[in-house]
Amino acid sequence: MSDFLRELWLRGVAFNPAAPSGVLIRLMDQAAGELGQLMCKDRDLPDAVIDAALRHPEWRIRGALARNQHVDPSRLAPLATDPSGLVRARLANPHPRPWPRWVRPLPDDILVTLLTAQDGGEDGKVTANEIIWELDSSRQIPLSFFRSMAGREDPALRIRATWRWESLTPAQRAELLDDPDPAVREAAQNGNWQLDPERVEAELPSMRPSGRLFVLGRCALSPALVEQCFADDTLHPLARNPHTPADAVARLARHPEAKVREMVAARPDLGPDLVAELREDPDEEVRMRACLHPFPRTWAEYDVIDLVIGHGPECICPITVPDPDPATVPSPDWFAACAVSGEPVLRRVAASWSGLPAELVGTLAQDDDEQVRIRLACNHPLAPPHLLLDVFVTRPAHRSALLTLPGFPRTGRTHLIGHPDPEVRALAAADPTLPEPPVDDADEAVRRAAAANPSLTPEALETLLADPRTAEGAAANPSLPVPRMHALLDRCLNGAATPPTAAGRREATPA
Repeated sequence: MSDFLRELWLRGVAFNPAAPSGVLIRLMDQAAGELGQLMCKDRDLPDAVIDAALRHPEWRIRGALARNQHVDPSRLAPLATDPSGLVRARLANPHPRPWPRWVRPLPDDILVTLLTAQDGGEDGKVTANEIIWELDSSRQIPLSFFRSMAGREDPALRIRATWRWESLTPAQRAELLDDPDPAVREAAQNGNWQLDPERVEAELPSMRPSGRLFVLGRCALSPALVEQCFADDTLHPLARNPHTPADAVARLARHPEAKVREMVAARPDLGPDLVAELREDPDEEVRMRACLHPFPRTWAEYDVIDLVIGHGPECICPITVPDPDPATVPSPDWFAACAVSGEPVLRRVAASWSGLPAELVGTLAQDDDEQVRIRLACNHPLAPPHLLLDVFVTRPAHRSALLTLPGFPRTGRTHLIGHPDPEVRALAAADPTLPEPPVDDADEAVRRAAAANPSLTPEALETLLADPRTAEGAAANPSLPVPRMHALLDRCLNGAATPPTAAGRREATPA
């Protein structure tokens, strides 16, 4: 047996959806090399396997589990106090860049544990603060959690709440500024600077260029800073800043650069005269944004529209769990009104909201605007399977995300078996209703998917296991008998001299 065939068998068994706990636990053996780590990170795991990984003496196994996005995150809670700081850091930020489209929030108890840790683990590889920095950049902390921390008993958590000062309510800010703990008061004062024009002006010169753009786009600006923006032609962030004064907004609305007028045109603080003026603008994009009024009545609504507008059908911007606070997100009625709007942009906004009612989902699934249908497929749990399949075929940029959705169809794909795109053929080749999986296809991915098709018999799989072109797919086939999985592992992990047959191992299926 070549090392290459051994690797294919191990990889196939590791990702066989029918492999029981007893098989998967064997793959955590040192003899399996990095396959145990790959398995713990990249597939759904039974409870017994999760428990074994949590107790595993090798930190790399536990660290791989910390990055698993298929396992219920509540099961990963013991890793927040893992002896290894590297494991904790991987739980705090499981996504080496580029980030995936979907990032799920961590449960509150895990967040509290990581944020209040007194050390970075027994191995001394990272500090507690470094782990917190990883967590803060991971997008796993929802804004609702920052708001909840403002009222926590632990002063350390109240300090963390100040990190998202703008997300706090005015009452929460006032309480933190008057907190009985001096460290909390100091952190609140540091957070409050964003709303103090004089402090913003004083802090700006020492900032990096990226930080300066954030400040100019989100913080309260002094009259001098506003004038400096006009003098430096740094107008794009100013056009979006909710604190920009009315007279400056009017100047921006009449600016000769169409892009500046475009960013101003949908602001919720525009007066009716400016709205009417911009609806007659010579630039089409400016007119379109101005015609969105009166929809963006609040800054939350403006922000939601801004996340959608100007993004094409290939957009793969991150998708996050919606903030549950009604004070920071538009109302369901607003999204429903967007769904029936004559403006395609607003229907795209509605299609991007996962809470849209089923009847409106059905309507948008048939929308004439392709981007509406794409956004619905990528964002809504009730998007019909036929729509998910259609977007998969027509828009390759969204394929990896679509395949993770529970509603993605597992059958009804056989009509695509002759498609010119190998990725689409591979999808069709995995359909269990396909009469003859194309195990001889010219493309490697199609052969692998065909060899993993559960319609194949164990007898057919034996031939495919011996062929390096199909060995990995055959080892991943859920029709492969469990004793045969163990036999393959015996050969791969123990170096058996001759390949055992399916009949050569008679044992009960492990629990």
